[in-house]
Amino acid sequence: MKEQAVLDVSRLPLHGMGAASPTWWGTAAFMLIEGSGFALAVAVYFYLMSLAETWPIDAPAPDLAPGTWLTAILVASVVPNMLISRWAKRRQLRRVQIGLVIMTLLGIAPLAFRVYEFPALHVWWDDNAYGSITWTILGLHTTHILTDLVDTVVLTCLMFTRHADNPRRYGDVQDNAMYWNFVVLTWLPLYVCLYWVPRL
Repeated sequence: MKEQAVLDVSRLPLHGMGAASPTWWGTAAFMLIEGSGFALAVAVYFYLMSLAETWPIDAPAPDLAPGTWLTAILVASVVPNMLISRWAKRRQLRRVQIGLVIMTLLGIAPLAFRVYEFPALHVWWDDNAYGSITWTILGLHTTHILTDLVDTVVLTCLMFTRHADNPRRYGDVQDNAMYWNFVVLTWLPLYVCLYWVPRL
């Protein structure tokens, strides 16, 4: 009888990072689903606009300042976010800790501007179809900012405790960074729809 070769897997890491992690694939699938939701919301926005005689309906175009400041903060946050992902890959704990604190603050800042953004629309959610879709789009995106902010706060707390010794946490930090990039990327077409399309 032939002896079968035994594959020694004892030296393999217990947790993968990036595409080798099931969490990465779960995050990617979640982003695909949520991205589809945003695409549908934008499609509804343009559909309603095609039916309306004037757009916006019974309201001036939204004020640019709150949305533009929010956009600037989101775009600027990509730089420290990418650095955190790189530091997590290298398992540089101190830099990851500092980066997560910075990203927590950069997650709170857009919410401060979002408070001013809703009134800047000059329409309430129940006034008409224009108000409903714009509030829905802003509400969806606000939910995504809050979701990532909560995840970032939890990861920040974990990375300042004994849980930072677990290599899996660095993969979680990378997944969180990927999701934040998704939050920023999805906002850019939404910003154009909400603030510039009504000015065309």
